[in-house]
Amino acid sequence: MDWRTGGFDWNRARAFLVTAEEGSFSGAARALGMSQPTLGRQVDALEEELGVVLFERVGRGLALTAAGVELLEHVRTMGEAASHVALSASGQSQTLEGSITITASEVNTAFLLPPILERLRREHPAIEVTLVATNEVRDLRKREADIALRSGRPSDPKLVATRLRDTPARLYATPSYLHRIGNPRTARDLANAEFIGFGDTVRFMAGLNAMGFDLTPKNFPIRIANHMVLWELVKSGLGIGAIIEEVGDAEPLVERVLPSLSFPCRHGSLRIVSSTRAGASERPST
Repeated sequence: MDWRTGGFDWNRARAFLVTAEEGSFSGAARALGMSQPTLGRQVDALEEELGVVLFERVGRGLALTAAGVELLEHVRTMGEAASHVALSASGQSQTLEGSITITASEVNTAFLLPPILERLRREHPAIEVTLVATNEVRDLRKREADIALRSGRPSDPKLVATRLRDTPARLYATPSYLHRIGNPRTARDLANAEFIGFGDTVRFMAGLNAMGFDLTPKNFPIRIANHMVLWELVKSGLGIGAIIEEVGDAEPLVERVLPSLSFPCRHGSLRIVSSTRAGASERPST
């Protein structure tokens, strides 16, 4: 291609790419932060430039034509190349700036991210950070986050995941609570203990029982869907709860229950997850 005379417009190709992945002009317009008429004109201009029809309407959505399907992979490759160019350019820049959205679990956001963010703000003050502290999966395809900090490997091939470290969890309780139940030394000694349940209590109980415990649903008189609240209940002496060891060991109000016992936190390792291109979604294989 002669780049001196070629009139190819990447903005039109990007409009086509995101429309194909979102399935509608309205979704693509939201994803790109532009008005729907503007995006529609860009797609129309690309069709006119190429002399083909790329989409056909199916109900309230859009479907790719045969020409659109053939073009899609080529434009995706172009999108990846554009991303590499942008990353390379940013790596050469002395100043990093812009906004980024990071999603992580409640515990990771509260206990692991603060020192990282402090360093980030100190070294790159022009970067603005939005935190989404939630145990729910966020959809990177819909731009709900740029980076996810999760325990578990994502199954989506369009995601890049970097393993950071293993994150074992342990059981914790206050010394006064453990004294009240007889300072247990074995899993069997906890048959009448009270645990603070979180999430899938049945699954958690089954996992503990497989490790030698003898627990029933009666051992979980309190259940909570918020891990930060669970941790406060444990610190208040209401029972035994699980949390990653670097958080639990740093809390002076509690101590390990059965100090030698540990178990993986979900899949056992903490990963940072990001999208390789538009159209990726965070789907950890949990």
